[in-house]
Amino acid sequence: MMDKHTPLQVGDKAPAFSMPASGGRTVQSASLTGKPYVLYFYPKADTPGCTKEACGFNEALQAFEKAGLSVIGVSRDPVKKLDAFATKYSLTFPLASDEAGHVTEAYGVWVEKSMYGRTYMGIERATFLIDASGHIAYIWPKVKVSGHVEAVLAQASTLSGTPD
Repeated sequence: MMDKHTPLQVGDKAPAFSMPASGGRTVQSASLTGKPYVLYFYPKADTPGCTKEACGFNEALQAFEKAGLSVIGVSRDPVKKLDAFATKYSLTFPLASDEAGHVTEAYGVWVEKSMYGRTYMGIERATFLIDASGHIAYIWPKVKVSGHVEAVLAQASTLSGTPD
């Protein structure tokens, strides 16, 4: 069964963004021009799956940086909650707050979900690898946390041309 929520495809120009982020930072696509980066979307800070994913990216951060990539996590949580999450787990990369939902909608990850027979809107865990020209190089929809960071890093290494 093909169930594709994101309207974006590999090769598309990545939607522009500017969001407040943990640590008093602001993340903007314009400031990343000429540099590849990983933009990953997660449902909610400080929940088990999201914590495992964030800690995984944080542990691999040096490898991503060595490959020339920045990592940015995105949720609809307020910055205050993201700051607490980042502090609690010593996360050093920016966790961006998309409270208004413009970025999650632009990337097609704000979707109808269901749990225990109840439907609701939420973020579908997804990751986008953006190349130096600002185009989508790879998309991981409906991410399963186990092994995901390693898969992103392997793909990122081929993108940047940096040997492992």
